[in-house]
Amino acid sequence: MDQNEITKQSAQAVTEIIEAAKLKAGDLFVIGCSSSEIIGSRIGTATSTDVAKLVYDGILPVLKEKGIHAAAQCCEHLNRALVVERQTMERFGFEQVNAIPQPNHAGGAFATVCYQNFDDPVLVETVKGRGDAGIDIGGTMIGMHLKYVAVPLRISLRKIGEAPILCARVRPKYVGGARAVYDENLM
Repeated sequence: MDQNEITKQSAQAVTEIIEAAKLKAGDLFVIGCSSSEIIGSRIGTATSTDVAKLVYDGILPVLKEKGIHAAAQCCEHLNRALVVERQTMERFGFEQVNAIPQPNHAGGAFATVCYQNFDDPVLVETVKGRGDAGIDIGGTMIGMHLKYVAVPLRISLRKIGEAPILCARVRPKYVGGARAVYDENLM
């Protein structure tokens, strides 16, 4: 496993998603990440904070540079709660819950790394379907955190390490019927 390649792939993926989704400062980006899948193991069986940190080092600088808020999903043992910065929680009106992600028990490696490296991390139970785009690295199931309607995104990468990735953006709902006209810029 080439460690530099994982960081490079992570940065490339998030950059492509930001461009394709037309994200702007203030938007919310959801990240689900299985470090086990990245190294070729089944999700939850080979947790690695070292691998998670490589992904963090690729994704977070890109989001920070663009002013986009990050939400790092925990594993199902914390009901897929999310690690966010306190300012993100306050800006969006999320409610803090009391748990600290752990790599091998409840939370997962990526959420743990985010909790350890964010400036002022908090855990929120939900982002209330407010995510504007996201990346699912290794089948972590981030869809519940995205706005309705989520649209799959195809980017040039199919994997980070050995983990398959699924990417999504959102668009406004179409309303109306056969006579409706839609704004192409919002599709």
